Amino acid sequence: MKDQDHTKLPTGRDIPFLISGVLGIGASGPIIAKSLMPVPTMIMWRNLLGGLVMLPFALKRREWQTSAQRNAIKWSAISGVLLALHFICFFLAMRMTSVATGTALTATQPIFAALFIKLSGGHIPRRSWSGMFIAFASVLLITGVDLSMSLRSFQGDLLAVIGGALAALYIIIGSNVQREISTSTFTTVCYLSCALTALPIAVIGGYDLIGFSTYEWLLLIALVITAQIMGHTMFNLTLKRVSPAIVGLVVFFEVPVSAILAFFWLDQTPPAGTIPGIIGLLIGCGFFVVRSKQ
Repeated sequence: MKDQDHTKLPTGRDIPFLISGVLGIGASGPIIAKSLMPVPTMIMWRNLLGGLVMLPFALKRREWQTSAQRNAIKWSAISGVLLALHFICFFLAMRMTSVATGTALTATQPIFAALFIKLSGGHIPRRSWSGMFIAFASVLLITGVDLSMSLRSFQGDLLAVIGGALAALYIIIGSNVQREISTSTFTTVCYLSCALTALPIAVIGGYDLIGFSTYEWLLLIALVITAQIMGHTMFNLTLKRVSPAIVGLVVFFEVPVSAILAFFWLDQTPPAGTIPGIIGLLIGCGFFVVRSKQ
C-alpha cells in the first residue's frame, strides 16, 4: 500500500472492467428503491448468490494452503462484514432519501480511501487534495439541502456517507489481500461472509426470508447480475493493479447513471439544490485526477 502509485490512471483491460463496474453499481440504487424486499433479506440473498457464482472458480485455485493465503482469507471475511454494514447503510439510504442524493453521498468513498491510505503511510500528492475538498464541500451542500427538506432525508444522507466510509475500508482490504489470493477467492469469501452477517440480522429482526412475489425475485436477480457481478466483482478485478483511491474515484460516475435510471424508471427528480452538489462531486473527482498528474 505504501509503495503503490495512488494516482496512476487505469489502462488496458482495467478500463472496460471499471466501465462495467460503474454501470452495474449505478443500476443498484433504482433497483433497491423499487424493491419491497426487506433490506437484510435482500443483502443476504444478493451476496449468497454472488458468492455461489464465484465459488467454483475459488475452489479450482485451492488458495488456502499457505499461512499467507489463510491470513488473506481471514481478512477477506472481515471485509465481508464491512461490506454487509455498507450495504445496510446504502440500502436504507435508497429508501430514505432520493436515489441521486444517496448514491452521490455513498460515492464519497474515495475521500475516505485517500484518508485511510494517508493514515497508513501511503502517499497522496498535496495538490490532489483540492479535488477532495471540492467533493467534501459538495457533500455538505447536498446534506444541507436535505436537512431543510426533512429529517428523514437527512438521516438517509448520513447513512449514505457512513456507507461510503465502510466501502472505502472494504476496497482497501480487497486491494491488500489480492496480493496473496485471486479475485475469485477474495470475492467468494467476502460475499459469503457478507451473507452470513446479514442472515442473523434478518432472523433477529423478524424479516421474511422467502415468500416474495416473482417480481421481487426478478429484481433480486437483476441486482446480482448488475451490482454484484458487473459491479463489485469487476471493481475487485482491477484492485490488483489500480489503487483503491482511483477505483473509489471512478465510482463517482455511478452518480449520473443512477440519477438517469431513477428519473426514467422511478420518476424521481432530485431537488434543484442537490444538482449543484452532484456536479461539484464530479468536478472534485476530475480535479483530483488532473492535479495528481501535474
